[in-house]
Amino acid sequence: MSEHPTDHGHIGHEHASGSDIAMAEMLELDAEVLQPYLRELTGWIARLADSVPARIMDMGSGPGTGSLALADRFPTASVTAVDLSPQMLHRLRKQAAARGVAARVRTLEANLDEPWPLPDKDEPYDLMWAAAFLHHLRDPARTLTRAYGRLRPGGLLAVTEMDFFPRFLPADTGVGSPGLEARLHAVTNTEPPHAWDGTLRGAGFTVDERRPFEIRLTASQAGPALGRYAQVCLTRLRSHVGDALEADDLAALDTLLDQTHPLGIVRRGDLSVRTTRTTWIARRR
Repeated sequence: MSEHPTDHGHIGHEHASGSDIAMAEMLELDAEVLQPYLRELTGWIARLADSVPARIMDMGSGPGTGSLALADRFPTASVTAVDLSPQMLHRLRKQAAARGVAARVRTLEANLDEPWPLPDKDEPYDLMWAAAFLHHLRDPARTLTRAYGRLRPGGLLAVTEMDFFPRFLPADTGVGSPGLEARLHAVTNTEPPHAWDGTLRGAGFTVDERRPFEIRLTASQAGPALGRYAQVCLTRLRSHVGDALEADDLAALDTLLDQTHPLGIVRRGDLSVRTTRTTWIARRR
């Protein structure tokens, strides 16, 4: 199942709004907290590649958490991060400079639902990456066909989707009735799971692998950013819930989101991260 907290690749406002900034922060916190998962994912991709990628594209990069993870995994590669939002790309350039990889990370502002602004003389890519991005497109099949045309023979496309939004709380939070987070997810998780096998094959790819990653991190494994990550994620879900939850549950959720409350999320020591993400590895033959 798929909740939709990730709008990156679809923010084109002239000035960054508060929601844009919150989205970028959530994606950056996601990468910080889920570092073990990102290392496992990029390591798996490296083992499946037929050679070390030299040219990589991050499609719908947002603030570039995937771009930076790939730049770390493949230290000789150049990475092109493509996104519609100049604000997201600005954040990426700052992060790339801070990490000392600015010379290898290029940004390109573009809407991948439109004809790609890449000259035909550009060398093909060895690896393309699309994380929580394809389902936002008007025509994913058309975009995947274009991606196929920009990969070299044998090159890989890695498509990742979030199967469900991360969960953080114990069943009994000490606020309201037990099971609040499960009920919150039940009313916000309204979309069927994403399945890209057929669309990838229709675009010409061979699907080599489809792998779910079960992410289960304790507070010590997730690190000090966990509380802030949980706060940002649950605040986002709160903004989507409307009146779908009972009044008592809404009141309990608001108490948990209160950063001054003794049982508030950012003050808790009993948080963890539980989620699942699925990656498809497709190859151009």
